[in-house]
Amino acid sequence: MRVGEITNQKHPSIYEDDLATKARALIRDFSLRILPVVNNEKRLVGVVSRGSAMTISSSVSPIKVKGIMAKPKYTATMEDDAYQTVREMIRLDEWCIPVVNTTTEKILKGVLGLENFIENIIKTSPEKLAKPVSDIMSTKVITCTPEDEVDNVWLLMQEKALGGLPVVANNKLVGIVTQKDLLESGALLPTFESPKGRHKASTKISAVMKTNVVAVQPSIKAIRVAKTMVSKDIGRVPVVDKDGKLIGIVDREDIARLIIKQ
Repeated sequence: MRVGEITNQKHPSIYEDDLATKARALIRDFSLRILPVVNNEKRLVGVVSRGSAMTISSSVSPIKVKGIMAKPKYTATMEDDAYQTVREMIRLDEWCIPVVNTTTEKILKGVLGLENFIENIIKTSPEKLAKPVSDIMSTKVITCTPEDEVDNVWLLMQEKALGGLPVVANNKLVGIVTQKDLLESGALLPTFESPKGRHKASTKISAVMKTNVVAVQPSIKAIRVAKTMVSKDIGRVPVVDKDGKLIGIVDREDIARLIIKQ
């Protein structure tokens, strides 16, 4: 399988001289994890992440995209082997990467996400996902509570490179909050500029978390979790026991790792 076969070639991109506020709007409106940045020749020059977009707290900021973009950790070409590419993505903890035509020209062709790889495997080799969730879940789960402040949870996500956190109260799973939720809510924007600029108390997680959580029990097969991730566009699924107590979590990286190990 080649990268070009599973790349999302309709993924949005942005020019380096566009305003950073436009990048933030695109990431929010299209629920993007990364936004590739190109020059006038459509050559890849950088990427904007959700984290970078959140640093733009004013709706009239004059900062341009090139002021907040970063160099991609990893870039693939359309002809690269998909399995080798995903293996490297997992090693670098990158869920989405830009895809270019060649390493020399670097003309942007699209974005490859782990979900594109997983979706292909569901269709072509579902037997690779026959193991139970208990075999692949992470049991050391970082969580937050409904009473935690959004600012602190966002900083924790950045520090630990996490896209989302289960929300727990009285040892029970009560919700989940993701970078996407925080970006869409706008809860951080009034408080991120500076302590002086604060004109209201920081929002609590209870105000932005999702309570209709997709959770599974440890005996569920990985194929069912993978299908849920793809169909609902979610990156992680909490694992609970019969009493609703959080005992683990499975994310797209766990699913992809299971596939390439076979």
